[in-house]
Amino acid sequence: MKDCIFCKIANKELPGNIVYEDEEVIAFRDINPVAPIHILIIPKKHIGKLTHIAKEDEAVIGRIYSIINNIAETEGINERGFRVIVNCGEEGGQVVEHLHFHLIGGRPLGAKICN
Repeated sequence: MKDCIFCKIANKELPGNIVYEDEEVIAFRDINPVAPIHILIIPKKHIGKLTHIAKEDEAVIGRIYSIINNIAETEGINERGFRVIVNCGEEGGQVVEHLHFHLIGGRPLGAKICN
């Protein structure tokens, strides 16, 4: 997708503070973090949102959760706890239309995730 900011980061057309990368997935620190640790994990393939996942995408989506666990361990939050959020669509709070997983932690987050 030509104008997608996350595709541009994945393609190295824009800078990103990358914490993980392989042939199908890239993870980078959020530029507007809501907690001390706020990392976005995305498939390099452009998938607009959660409801756009196709059968052939299932393997990479499963791998993303393993990658999230590895990043949480590297960041030192795997034992204390963290949150993974996927926003879907405008009313779901999705700002960038490229499927992305928020890994958030490094402080107590509380029980509520909505205002």
